[in-house]
Amino acid sequence: MNLTKTALAALNTAFNVAFNERLTGVETTYNRIAMVVKSTTRTQAYPRLSEMGPMREWIGERYVERLETNGFVITNRKFEKTIAVSVDDIADDQVGLYTPIVQDMAQVAAELPDDLVWDQLERGFAHEHYDGQMFFDTDHPVVNELGREVSVSNFGGGTGPAWYLIDDSRAIKPMIFQDRQAPQITPKTSLTDDNVFDNDEFVWGAKRRCAAGFGAWQLIYASRQPLTAESYEAARVAMSTARGHRGRKLNLKPKLLVVPSPLEGAALELLNAERNAAGATNVWRNTAALHVESRLTLI
Repeated sequence: MNLTKTALAALNTAFNVAFNERLTGVETTYNRIAMVVKSTTRTQAYPRLSEMGPMREWIGERYVERLETNGFVITNRKFEKTIAVSVDDIADDQVGLYTPIVQDMAQVAAELPDDLVWDQLERGFAHEHYDGQMFFDTDHPVVNELGREVSVSNFGGGTGPAWYLIDDSRAIKPMIFQDRQAPQITPKTSLTDDNVFDNDEFVWGAKRRCAAGFGAWQLIYASRQPLTAESYEAARVAMSTARGHRGRKLNLKPKLLVVPSPLEGAALELLNAERNAAGATNVWRNTAALHVESRLTLI
């Protein structure tokens, strides 16, 4: 290849096309549990994601429920992936060797939300949310219909591998993916660039700005008990009977079971088997969709 401006511009266009095509073709999983929020600033402030009260009969003046603005803040983070290619390799028409590498840059850029969201989920056992409790905790403070503070749990205890039961039917989700700047690839392929003069190499760099954070703890129940019919039932009962502020019945629908890979067998048996180990009808068959997430660890 003659390293003319026209040829290098065509090369950059080809790499950019390969990057963007792969970027949009990657299957991701974070949106199973996270709502996407488009961010326009370095930090994004959120109101407390406490559920609102039910609709009430309109008698007299309206009863205004104001969103609490002293909720929490998620700060965007900046990520990069950069590759350098010998000028000689491009001059010798070795472009085909590097197109898959550019596509892999797009792959990891597209999967970054997965990495962040699932990692953040597991931090919920040791990190506080806006109510001063751990995201997964047994005593989230809620004010009941009598104005008294009571505790609501979204954690079943235990010390084994964590699994999660989720109501994924709502617009609000238990996790947040905050998207500030979509992935993009930038070339440094001018023959006068320092990287060419000093190191005789072209450089392509990908950049993305985003972050993950906790959303509505009410919509997820975590357990580190063994995944059995008994512990699964306890989690479902805890979610379906939970009440929110002012005693509101939350009407939660535990429709999604999320497990790490080592619990896949137990989860499949629990949700798919016609009969349990004792030979009786498996009453929990098809009561939730199953998502097996390989990024989850055995914490």
